[in-house]
Amino acid sequence: MKMHGLGNDFVVIDLRAGGPSGGALPEPALVRRIADRNFGVGFDQLATIQPDADADAKLTFFNADGSISAACGNATRCIARFLLDETGKGSLRLRTDHAVLTAEDAGGGLTRVNMGQPVTDWRSIPLAQNVDTLHLPIEGDPVATGMGNPHMTFFVADQADVADVRAFGARHEVHPLYPERTNVEVAQVVAADTLHLRIWERGVGRTLASGSCSCAAAVAAARRGLTGRRVRVLLAGGELLIDWREDGVWMQGPTAHVADGVLRADWIAAADDRP
Repeated sequence: MKMHGLGNDFVVIDLRAGGPSGGALPEPALVRRIADRNFGVGFDQLATIQPDADADAKLTFFNADGSISAACGNATRCIARFLLDETGKGSLRLRTDHAVLTAEDAGGGLTRVNMGQPVTDWRSIPLAQNVDTLHLPIEGDPVATGMGNPHMTFFVADQADVADVRAFGARHEVHPLYPERTNVEVAQVVAADTLHLRIWERGVGRTLASGSCSCAAAVAAARRGLTGRRVRVLLAGGELLIDWREDGVWMQGPTAHVADGVLRADWIAAADDRP
């Protein structure tokens, strides 16, 4: 399936019935081939759906470079919408490598997911050394947050302060303070309940939206006292509502199921002979 949440797009492979792979996860090389927007299908992340004994489904997320991510908020919402419609349920429990997440029908075609509690301890984010996660010793004074994946959030007075997010994000993704690399967010506080966000995703690049990045930026803004704990996040692809409650960080927004397709066996088997 091809899906997207606010232009943050995904290929979702349903492995619950097994299929030619016997239900096995795709190898990183195949993930990278599918990710290619010219020679494959194209996506920001790839997600798989597998059966789970104690939850409604098990989800695994891959970045476009073939690496695994423990969390992907918009993909979780897209798959939740698909499974809510398939089962007729009002809520689901979805297992990820980060946690078992609750997803709900929010009405009006919207879907919300509890992304769990944010991580602010340097060891768990993880960072390479013991530093103040609210004020990292990096130019620009960013905040570190874990949402099942690591984040670095910069606050700017105007989005034009960081004109080239691609170069800025690529440079900070591999900062030595983050041994597993990091997602990078550039956030402008528009109002006490509104953030304008631009995103660089680890292992992917510039994206139109990101659920986990929106959650991390909202948590960072609330920790800094710049906003309340319930904020609208304005992204290049649309708007998410983030609500940091006692039971976790809830994310709500629209999803789209674009198309269903089949990867041809001969294409999967073919050697990648591009120069």
